[in-house]
Amino acid sequence: MSALPLPLQTTLRTALSLLIFAVIGTALLAFSFSATKDNIAKNEEQAKLKLIGQILPTTAYDNSILQDTLTLPPTPELGSFEPSTVYRARKGGEPAAAVLEAIAPDGYGGKIKLVIAVYANGEIAGVRVISHNETPGLGDYIEIAKSEWINVFGGKSLAKQGDKDWKVKKDGGVFEYVAGATVTPRAVIKAVHKALLYFDQNKDQLFATQPSAEAGTGAAK
Repeated sequence: MSALPLPLQTTLRTALSLLIFAVIGTALLAFSFSATKDNIAKNEEQAKLKLIGQILPTTAYDNSILQDTLTLPPTPELGSFEPSTVYRARKGGEPAAAVLEAIAPDGYGGKIKLVIAVYANGEIAGVRVISHNETPGLGDYIEIAKSEWINVFGGKSLAKQGDKDWKVKKDGGVFEYVAGATVTPRAVIKAVHKALLYFDQNKDQLFATQPSAEAGTGAAK
């Protein structure tokens, strides 16, 4: 059997070298991922705990809140058309609070994503904006890093505030706003109110040990 032509030998050697480098590269990437995934997961967990800690005091619960979760199906009442997570806080085994993810779809710059902590008695513990596209310097005062405005929700509840109160003062409600930027707070207030209504109507299912399929079906009215 005759030897392979030189050009073909060169091609085969090049292909073999590339294959070897690909195998080594894949192995290194797999090793790197395996070595860092635990740190990445830990950092993500710490970031979530830090955010939750801003709106819900750690003294309010004694369970592992990041492990006590419920995945909701797409829930229009929360402005969500994708699955979302509820973090459930308990103290002494009893429901203490729930941290909900919600979206205000009608901000001036589009969607405003929120996290809302609600005590088991229906009172808001706190609210934070986690992303938005509002006008810099005007509508972005909903960020805690730029304004204390978002703290206005603390202590609010359906029992204390009627439906007509969940508006900016300009519209006859009880919430302050920055002149010239009413679209943004209107959207946030509306989303928080709807989330509170949803919580009130689905509280038992949200805290159920074995989540009910009904948890995502309550209608905010």
